[in-house]
Amino acid sequence: MLALGKLLELTLAGREPAEKTQLTVEGVRMRWLGEGALEVRPPDARDTGMDLLLSAGIHGNETAPIELLDELLHGIARGEIKPCVRILFLFGNPEAIRKGERYIEQDVNRLFNGRHELSSGTEALRACELERLAATFFSMPGRTRLHYDLHTAIRGSKIEQFALYPYKEGRKHSRTELARIHAAGMDAVLLQSKTSITFTAYTYEQLDAEAFTLELGKARPFGQNQQVNLTRLEAGLKHIIEGTEPPLDSTALDGLQVFSVAREIIKHSDAFRLHLPADIENFAELSKGYLLAEDLADTRWTVEEEGARIIFPNPKVKNGLRAGILIVPADAAKL
Repeated sequence: MLALGKLLELTLAGREPAEKTQLTVEGVRMRWLGEGALEVRPPDARDTGMDLLLSAGIHGNETAPIELLDELLHGIARGEIKPCVRILFLFGNPEAIRKGERYIEQDVNRLFNGRHELSSGTEALRACELERLAATFFSMPGRTRLHYDLHTAIRGSKIEQFALYPYKEGRKHSRTELARIHAAGMDAVLLQSKTSITFTAYTYEQLDAEAFTLELGKARPFGQNQQVNLTRLEAGLKHIIEGTEPPLDSTALDGLQVFSVAREIIKHSDAFRLHLPADIENFAELSKGYLLAEDLADTRWTVEEEGARIIFPNPKVKNGLRAGILIVPADAAKL
């Protein structure tokens, strides 16, 4: 296997490869771009015109998706997977990955769309570097652009595998792309309703890529992801990479649960209190009238929506950041 196929091993060791560019026997070029970053380019004759960005480890302890990208890279380096698309593999937060922590000083996935310019430290610099790598990768005109940012959550979920679809004013969500992620194992999708500061928000809003944050279960240490079944996602990614996807039916969204954002719960001060059990799962249902959270100046969040559910509740975020999202069912037929 080519040494550059061991990107995870290099990243965990904090080492640079001796050779920055290598070719497989079939002419697939692998090029090391920096720590945790590798570009794969197929032979021109086999290139279908897609640029695929696959990122994982934006939060360092998301080992299941990191291991999945590692397996795909190994397959390419051995010549077992034959790419027909350009691919950029990114391991987002190498220092946190090495330490098995979610982040070192601050959440990298809250530092995009220029937010890193308002901050400091190594993770702000890393977010800036990730934006640069993505912008360079997606700079070639006339090509299809697709970004999957693979995550695992700090808590369990009643819907284990789901996607978040960014928002841009005037741009419609793609039913074809929704059919693609549904075929790859996503059981639900959350349609964002405003611009954001996540990695996929940046590539969707600024680089015109189709982009999804894919939540794939609960975060566990390396080697302990036997309960995380990524079979369908792995198969779907291989089909995209090798250009062997069956025709995508944009009407085939049966079984895909669709949600929209009702409100974000923002933590304004250290007095913030989230009135939820510590072990509550994502997509847990909340009854109307439930007092969800309180903060300074008699600020109260009370559930007013029918069918409301909570995702990503986290009272430990820094002041000014989102401490949870209140979501409601949406009508897929209106997409």
